[in-house]
Amino acid sequence: MAIKERVGVVVSNKMDKTVVVAVESRNAHPKYGKIVVRTKKYKAHDEENKCQEGDRVRIQETRPLSRTKRWQVIDILNTVQ
Repeated sequence: MAIKERVGVVVSNKMDKTVVVAVESRNAHPKYGKIVVRTKKYKAHDEENKCQEGDRVRIQETRPLSRTKRWQVIDILNTVQ
């Protein structure tokens, strides 16, 4: 089984060792063909509290760490100054 990875933007870092990452998906509508943009939010574990709001990060699925947290931050791709 392949390990799931997603790339998204940090929208909240107010929790301790946890960030909320918004992942955008762009798919064509099955009937009309128009591109539909959907956003899903994931809570991800950030051990060193390095992520800031607006950072682009890569997250990876992991074992359940809490009731809602099942992802962890692998690396920070772009940072906000």
